[in-house]
Amino acid sequence: MNQIPEINLKDYTYELPDERIAKHPLEQRDASQLLFYSHGSIGHHTFKQLPDFVPADTLLFYNDTKVIPARLFFFKDTGAKIEIFLLKPEKPSPVISQAMDVKDGCSWSCMVGNFKKWKEGQALNRSLEINGKKIELCAHIETRDPALIRFTWDNPDVRFVDIVEAAGTVPLPPYMNRQATEEDKPRYQTVYSKNEGAVAAPTSGLHFTEDVLGRLKDKGVETSQLTLHVSAGTFQPIKEENAVNHPMHSEQIIVTRRNVENLLRTNKKIFCVGTTSMRTLESLFWFGFKLLENPDAPFFIEKLRPYQYKANQLPSRTESMQAVLDYMDRKGTDEIQGSTEIFIFPGYPFPMVEGLITNFHQPGSTLILLVAAFIGEDWKKVYSEAMNNGYRFLSYGDSSLLIR
Repeated sequence: MNQIPEINLKDYTYELPDERIAKHPLEQRDASQLLFYSHGSIGHHTFKQLPDFVPADTLLFYNDTKVIPARLFFFKDTGAKIEIFLLKPEKPSPVISQAMDVKDGCSWSCMVGNFKKWKEGQALNRSLEINGKKIELCAHIETRDPALIRFTWDNPDVRFVDIVEAAGTVPLPPYMNRQATEEDKPRYQTVYSKNEGAVAAPTSGLHFTEDVLGRLKDKGVETSQLTLHVSAGTFQPIKEENAVNHPMHSEQIIVTRRNVENLLRTNKKIFCVGTTSMRTLESLFWFGFKLLENPDAPFFIEKLRPYQYKANQLPSRTESMQAVLDYMDRKGTDEIQGSTEIFIFPGYPFPMVEGLITNFHQPGSTLILLVAAFIGEDWKKVYSEAMNNGYRFLSYGDSSLLIR
């Protein structure tokens, strides 16, 4: 087994003044700045120019997850406000797509604001109107630590996704330090989002427009969509001096037969839109490796699995993807769902991805470590260039295209 490196968090921080954090989106999605990094060189452009820099022989993956308005507010008779932030479903199914479709109640792990004012056995109620009909939504405490909240409603024709759409508020990242507005409903969502379940946007995709996508297609760039439902854990700060000890969050992923077949048959470069797409593709490789070792292995990628092997012990991408396709054939399915805790930090081998479109991330975060793993010590040069050239940072900020 490989020796897992120690990662000193202090080596992956930088000074980010609050005024450089983008608190609102630009009027035009593709008007954002684009930093282009390739093998040590850096150029400054706008995102609408992205098709000029993505090679024609590229297979580009993007994440089609859709952000749900995960913040639900209830008021007690006393006027006290209780905020329930949906984290992940537990019952009747932990699979997000199934949990969003239920019509007879469900239970979710949540963060609860003002929880101490919500007494045991006390139901919180809220009246909604959905498709012209009055609905009464009720929330109950199942367990307090950890917080498991049961939701019921009085119309069996209404799905939980309809409840959330009617009752919820856009879950803006905490560093924006403002309340969500009507503007955020469409803008904190990619133009290609469709699978409800994320509680944070895959923000590198926010820059894309139909025009940019069309010009990529005209150039010959092939695209493929996959799904990773971004969890609130993406904002969890690293508190460990040795970042390897950080408790990595788990996120649900969905991969289709088309994804696997595209990866198997292509000789093109593999690029991805965002760290979430990268985490999905890299996790898929490790799932294939697990299947080569055990054909009945579960689709769950542990945080440090990639660091247990030497380079000469890894299968090729083709071998790994063939193992996944064989698994899908045995199961008689065109779609597989799994979960990943994969932690990508310096020392990671990148058996799948060669190009990454991504925003500029928080200092000392898991995403900075991912970028540092991808382009090495040049991450400091990239972030210094962005800071010195007026780039806007974090979720509503500017973008970069990084090529190894």
